[in-house]
Amino acid sequence: MVIYRDKPEGTHFIEVDLDIFSRVSLQPLVSALGEKVFVLHVGRYKRTYCAHLEVTRVTKDADSTIRAFCRLIEALPKVERGLWDIAKVRDFNIGVQAEARPFSHEFAIAAETVKAVSELGARIVFTVYAPEAHVPLLAVAKAASKKAPRSTRKR
Repeated sequence: MVIYRDKPEGTHFIEVDLDIFSRVSLQPLVSALGEKVFVLHVGRYKRTYCAHLEVTRVTKDADSTIRAFCRLIEALPKVERGLWDIAKVRDFNIGVQAEARPFSHEFAIAAETVKAVSELGARIVFTVYAPEAHVPLLAVAKAASKKAPRSTRKR
Protein backbone atom coordinates (compact mmCIF):
# COMPACT_ATOMS: atom_id res chain seq x y z
CA MET A 1 0.00 0.00 0.00
CA VAL A 2 1.44 3.36 -1.04
CA ILE A 3 0.44 6.47 0.87
CA TYR A 4 0.97 9.91 -0.66
CA ARG A 5 1.08 13.03 1.54
CA ASP A 6 -0.54 15.14 -1.18
CA LYS A 7 -2.39 14.21 -4.34
CA PRO A 8 0.37 13.23 -6.77
CA GLU A 9 0.68 15.33 -9.90
CA GLY A 10 1.44 13.71 -13.20
CA THR A 11 1.62 10.06 -14.14
CA HIS A 12 2.10 7.95 -11.01
CA PHE A 13 2.03 4.47 -9.52
CA ILE A 14 -1.23 3.69 -7.73
CA GLU A 15 -1.02 0.19 -6.25
CA VAL A 16 -0.27 -3.47 -6.97
CA ASP A 17 -3.24 -5.81 -6.76
CA LEU A 18 -2.72 -9.55 -6.57
CA ASP A 19 -5.37 -11.13 -8.80
CA ILE A 20 -5.84 -14.91 -8.50
CA PHE A 21 -8.29 -17.06 -10.49
CA SER A 22 -8.86 -20.75 -9.83
CA ARG A 23 -11.23 -23.70 -10.30
CA VAL A 24 -11.30 -24.21 -6.52
CA SER A 25 -12.11 -21.91 -3.62
CA LEU A 26 -9.35 -19.46 -2.70
CA GLN A 27 -10.80 -18.64 0.72
CA PRO A 28 -8.32 -20.90 2.60
CA LEU A 29 -5.40 -19.20 0.84
CA VAL A 30 -6.78 -15.73 1.63
CA SER A 31 -7.43 -16.74 5.25
CA ALA A 32 -3.83 -17.98 5.59
CA LEU A 33 -2.56 -14.56 4.49
CA GLY A 34 -4.58 -13.06 7.33
CA GLU A 35 -4.29 -9.39 8.19
CA LYS A 36 -1.20 -8.96 6.02
CA VAL A 37 -3.50 -8.42 3.04
CA PHE A 38 -6.51 -6.23 2.39
CA VAL A 39 -9.19 -8.26 0.63
CA LEU A 40 -10.79 -6.34 -2.23
CA HIS A 41 -12.86 -9.38 -3.21
CA VAL A 42 -12.83 -13.13 -2.66
CA GLY A 43 -15.55 -15.34 -4.04
CA ARG A 44 -16.93 -17.00 -7.11
CA TYR A 45 -18.04 -15.68 -10.49
CA LYS A 46 -19.85 -18.33 -12.56
CA ARG A 47 -17.44 -21.31 -12.58
CA THR A 48 -14.32 -19.44 -11.48
CA TYR A 49 -13.16 -18.54 -8.00
CA CYS A 50 -11.19 -15.33 -7.64
CA ALA A 51 -9.35 -13.26 -5.08
CA HIS A 52 -8.20 -9.67 -5.45
CA LEU A 53 -5.81 -8.51 -2.74
CA GLU A 54 -3.53 -5.65 -1.69
CA VAL A 55 -0.77 -5.72 0.93
CA THR A 56 -1.61 -3.86 4.13
CA ARG A 57 1.93 -2.71 4.89
CA VAL A 58 3.14 0.60 3.51
CA THR A 59 5.44 0.22 0.49
CA LYS A 60 7.19 2.83 -1.60
CA ASP A 61 6.77 1.53 -5.15
CA ALA A 62 5.59 -1.35 -7.35
CA ASP A 63 8.82 -3.30 -6.91
CA SER A 64 8.71 -3.31 -3.09
CA THR A 65 4.98 -4.12 -3.12
CA ILE A 66 5.49 -7.13 -5.38
CA ARG A 67 8.40 -8.34 -3.20
CA ALA A 68 6.16 -8.06 -0.12
CA PHE A 69 3.53 -10.20 -1.85
CA CYS A 70 6.18 -12.75 -2.92
CA ARG A 71 7.39 -13.15 0.68
CA LEU A 72 3.80 -13.76 1.82
CA ILE A 73 3.19 -16.40 -0.85
CA GLU A 74 6.53 -18.12 -0.18
CA ALA A 75 5.63 -18.35 3.55
CA LEU A 76 2.23 -20.02 2.97
CA PRO A 77 1.61 -23.38 4.64
CA LYS A 78 1.79 -26.40 2.30
CA VAL A 79 -1.98 -26.82 1.69
CA GLU A 80 -2.56 -23.11 0.96
CA ARG A 81 0.58 -22.97 -1.20
CA GLY A 82 -0.91 -25.85 -3.16
CA LEU A 83 -3.98 -23.70 -3.85
CA TRP A 84 -1.64 -21.00 -5.19
CA ASP A 85 0.19 -23.52 -7.37
CA ILE A 86 -2.99 -24.87 -9.02
CA ALA A 87 -4.54 -21.45 -9.68
CA LYS A 88 -5.20 -20.70 -13.37
CA VAL A 89 -4.09 -17.06 -13.13
CA ARG A 90 -1.66 -15.44 -10.67
CA ASP A 91 -1.14 -11.77 -11.58
CA PHE A 92 0.71 -8.98 -9.83
CA ASN A 93 -1.27 -6.16 -11.42
CA ILE A 94 0.49 -2.79 -11.28
CA GLY A 95 -1.93 0.13 -11.48
CA VAL A 96 -0.69 3.35 -13.07
CA GLN A 97 -2.62 6.61 -13.32
CA ALA A 98 -1.66 8.33 -16.58
CA GLU A 99 -1.66 12.10 -16.91
CA ALA A 100 -0.61 14.53 -19.64
CA ARG A 101 2.64 15.24 -17.79
CA PRO A 102 5.37 14.21 -17.59
CA PHE A 103 5.79 13.14 -21.20
CA SER A 104 7.15 9.78 -20.02
CA HIS A 105 7.60 8.05 -16.67
CA GLU A 106 9.46 4.84 -15.84
CA PHE A 107 8.47 2.21 -13.30
CA ALA A 108 11.38 -0.20 -12.73
CA ILE A 109 11.04 -3.76 -11.50
CA ALA A 110 14.31 -5.28 -10.25
CA ALA A 111 15.65 -8.48 -11.82
CA GLU A 112 15.43 -10.23 -8.43
CA THR A 113 11.74 -9.34 -8.22
CA VAL A 114 11.05 -10.61 -11.74
CA LYS A 115 12.86 -13.85 -10.82
CA ALA A 116 10.81 -14.24 -7.61
CA VAL A 117 7.57 -13.70 -9.56
CA SER A 118 8.66 -16.24 -12.18
CA GLU A 119 9.54 -18.82 -9.51
CA LEU A 120 6.00 -18.41 -8.14
CA GLY A 121 4.57 -19.08 -11.60
CA ALA A 122 3.00 -15.64 -11.72
CA ARG A 123 2.87 -12.74 -14.16
CA ILE A 124 3.48 -9.01 -13.87
CA VAL A 125 0.67 -7.04 -15.50
CA PHE A 126 0.29 -3.28 -15.99
CA THR A 127 -3.09 -1.55 -15.95
CA VAL A 128 -2.82 2.06 -17.10
CA TYR A 129 -5.78 4.31 -16.36
CA ALA A 130 -6.46 7.18 -18.75
CA PRO A 131 -6.27 10.75 -17.43
CA GLU A 132 -9.44 11.65 -15.60
CA ALA A 133 -9.75 15.22 -16.88
CA HIS A 134 -10.12 14.94 -20.67
CA VAL A 135 -11.26 18.54 -21.20
CA PRO A 136 -7.97 20.14 -20.11
CA LEU A 137 -6.08 17.87 -22.52
CA LEU A 138 -8.28 19.09 -25.35
CA ALA A 139 -7.71 22.67 -24.24
CA VAL A 140 -3.93 22.09 -24.26
CA ALA A 141 -4.11 20.70 -27.80
CA LYS A 142 -6.22 23.64 -29.02
CA ALA A 143 -3.88 26.15 -27.38
CA ALA A 144 -0.86 24.47 -28.99
CA SER A 145 -2.47 24.59 -32.45
CA LYS A 146 -3.25 28.31 -32.05
CA LYS A 147 0.39 29.02 -31.18
CA ALA A 148 1.71 27.10 -34.18
CA PRO A 149 3.00 29.22 -37.08
CA ARG A 150 0.50 29.64 -39.88
CA SER A 151 2.55 27.54 -42.30
CA THR A 152 2.25 24.42 -40.10
CA ARG A 153 -1.52 24.66 -39.53
CA LYS A 154 -3.82 22.35 -41.45
CA ARG A 155 -6.14 24.10 -43.88
